[in-house]
Amino acid sequence: MRQLCGDSVRIGVVKRSSKEFELLAKRWVIERTFGWLNRYRRLSKDCELYTEISEAMIYGVLIRIMLSRITS
Repeated sequence: MRQLCGDSVRIGVVKRSSKEFELLAKRWVIERTFGWLNRYRRLSKDCELYTEISEAMIYGVLIRIMLSRITS
């Protein structure tokens, strides 16, 4: 298990136990969020110079998604 950004993000490698499809814990949440983020043109490619700008853009898009769900 590897920790990034202090205690907020943990990354772990999950090894497959069989060749058949198996639902992995919490993976669908991450994949769904990446799908939402890829709908926005600026986030579909990683062309930012600083990671702080990329992080701010991600927060901005997630705020926009939440606001659109609240108002609809």
